[in-house]
Amino acid sequence: MASTQGFKPLPQSNVPSTPSHRASSTQRAPQNLRTPSNRKTIYDRNLNRTRTAELSRASFAYLFSEMVSYAQKRVTGIQDLERRLNEQGYPLGLRLLPLIIYREPARTSVRPNRILPLLQFVHGPLWRHLFGRTADAIEHSSSANNEYMISDNEPLVNQYISVPKEMNQLNCAAYVAGVIEGVCDGCGLKAGVSAHNGGTEMWPGKTVFLIRFEEGVVEREGLLEGKK
Repeated sequence: MASTQGFKPLPQSNVPSTPSHRASSTQRAPQNLRTPSNRKTIYDRNLNRTRTAELSRASFAYLFSEMVSYAQKRVTGIQDLERRLNEQGYPLGLRLLPLIIYREPARTSVRPNRILPLLQFVHGPLWRHLFGRTADAIEHSSSANNEYMISDNEPLVNQYISVPKEMNQLNCAAYVAGVIEGVCDGCGLKAGVSAHNGGTEMWPGKTVFLIRFEEGVVEREGLLEGKK
């Protein structure tokens, strides 16, 4: 369980193939299963068309539970399972980054290249895209200069997962940690991200995402701060 002691709050964000015609002209070959009858694919769709679309919670719960079940096969323990969930989320973070930036207003559609703007991007636009709201807090460690925390009091990914007593340390939000890690790497700010149970009396399901940036990222940040 990650402790929030020694962390200080940070400012949060405000912001196909063609059918064969060798047969008679009246006989049509079966349609390619991957191509709709109108010959348009997902790549022809406007990227802003589904920006406000939502997936039903029942569909999400079923899909995510199947992902967890798949990741649970042939694992050696809780850490191994969380690692596999993290690896599943990582590619999604890499792909979501350019999409969300594209959908942002022109004045804010810039890829973050500093630590604080990146954390605000994760706290705001990324969380709103995934969960329809912002995260609950951003904090900076007072003892480790490269450690930051983003908190979610009620992570959606944990609401439909029943964890056995013998696996009570398991946190399936490791998948979201992988998404965050993919976003960080996509911005060129290499980091390792892990999910930890941080439940309190008021928020028993609270999850803390611990972000550890590589030393090179912190050194670069210090150099940029010194140029101001």
